[in-house]
Amino acid sequence: MGRPSPDFWLKTMDKQVLIAFSLTLFAGLSTGIGSLIAFFAKRTNTRFLSISLGLSAGVMIYVSFMELLTDAIDALSALHGDKLGTLYALLAFFGGMLLIMIIDSLVPEAENPHEARSVEEIADVAQSQPDANAPHNEKLMRVGLVSALVLAIHNFPEGMVTFLAGLKDISIAIPIALAISIHNIPEGIAVSVPIYYATGDRKRAFWLSFLSGLSEPLGALVGYLVLAPYLNDNMFGLMFAAIAGIMVFISLDELLPAAKEYGKHLDAIYGLVAGMAIMAVSLLLLG
Repeated sequence: MGRPSPDFWLKTMDKQVLIAFSLTLFAGLSTGIGSLIAFFAKRTNTRFLSISLGLSAGVMIYVSFMELLTDAIDALSALHGDKLGTLYALLAFFGGMLLIMIIDSLVPEAENPHEARSVEEIADVAQSQPDANAPHNEKLMRVGLVSALVLAIHNFPEGMVTFLAGLKDISIAIPIALAISIHNIPEGIAVSVPIYYATGDRKRAFWLSFLSGLSEPLGALVGYLVLAPYLNDNMFGLMFAAIAGIMVFISLDELLPAAKEYGKHLDAIYGLVAGMAIMAVSLLLLG
């Protein structure tokens, strides 16, 4: 199949595509909110973050199992038969998990921006360094820059998740975008604070954190340009099953552990149940 002509892209850049991309951009740039919190909040509201991250996990898990995976099974079963269609969907589901698992396995744990950190904790670590107040603290700068790079790589598939969900159904994409936005706030803290303490430059720390979030809309753009010519019912079924796997893994590996570390165990569970309930009601009302 040949590459699409410029007219193809003009015809396909309809309202649905623009809304989906806007949601992805919003989700990615939420790392900047984390940077602002890090610079202007005196203390981290850990209970709020705990409940919010649990809520994000609830939204993602509910959507993954109740919407994306079931829709993928229905679409692929219609094309390949019940048994084979279900098999293809499940392979794509666990394939999505494997993809994000491989990405996470390449990240050094000490520099993982998904590890729960607070403003106070990072500040204490910074001040404990012998040259903490000197500009260009190399150790902290490395932590911040590696975190920014890791975050950018990790956010790339998340951008595709949000964007493709937007192409499928805006009512599903909006809560997913909000969930990923909340998920990105503590990541912004983890990136910007070490860079600030290493350089003393708030603007530089903010912009590096902010730019790392741009990998989400970049992932959406690359995914669309690569996949658009091949989008059909079969491809959509496989992609949404894979997206479901990615979101379930993110919820279990990152969001729930971080929610528990930031607050009490029950705060995370309350957020999880609330996220599922909100998602269930919104799908019922909008469905």
